[in-house]
Amino acid sequence: MTKTILGLSGSLRRASFNAGLLRAAAEVVPEGTRIQIGSIREVPLYDGDQEDASGLPESVRQLQAQLAAADGLLLVTPEYNNGVPGVFKNAIDWMSRGDGLAMFVGKPVAVIGASTGGFGTILAQSHWLPVLRTLKTDFWAETRLMVSRAEKVFDDQGNLTDDKTRDALRNYLAGFAASL
Repeated sequence: MTKTILGLSGSLRRASFNAGLLRAAAEVVPEGTRIQIGSIREVPLYDGDQEDASGLPESVRQLQAQLAAADGLLLVTPEYNNGVPGVFKNAIDWMSRGDGLAMFVGKPVAVIGASTGGFGTILAQSHWLPVLRTLKTDFWAETRLMVSRAEKVFDDQGNLTDDKTRDALRNYLAGFAASL
C-alpha cells in the first residue's frame, strides 16, 4: 500500500527555493511513498466574517480533503524575518477551521526548509512547533533538514541542483516515510 504525504510549500514565488525543495522531495521520496503537492496560492486571508457568510473557501476545502487523505504532512517553510511566513501560517489556520482541526490531530508532520541565510530555516522551523503542538499533530523530530545558502544549490528557476542536498533530502524523507 502506497503511503501519501501531503507536501505544502510556504512560498508563493514562482522560482521559490522551497517550492523547488518540495518538487525535489517528490522526486526522491522512497519507493512505496508518494508526495502529493498541494498549493496555498488561492487561500485568502483569514476573515471570520467571510467564513460565517460563505463557509470555507474551495481552496481550503481542497487542502482539507488532501490532508484527510494523506498519511503525513510535509511543511516546506521559508523563513521571513526570523519566523514563519504569514501566508503559510494563514493557510494552516484556514485548514484548521470547521472540521479541519480533527484532521491534524495525530497526523505525522515534518518540517524542512531552505533560505539564503547561513542558518537555513532553523528559526522558522522552531516557530512551527507551538502551532503543531496546538493542532495536536505528531511532529516528527528524528532529524532536521535546513538548506542554507540556497542560492548556491538551486538554479534561477528554483530547481535543486546540488547532489549533496538531494541525498540529505532523500535520507530525511526515508526516515519520515518509515515513521508513517
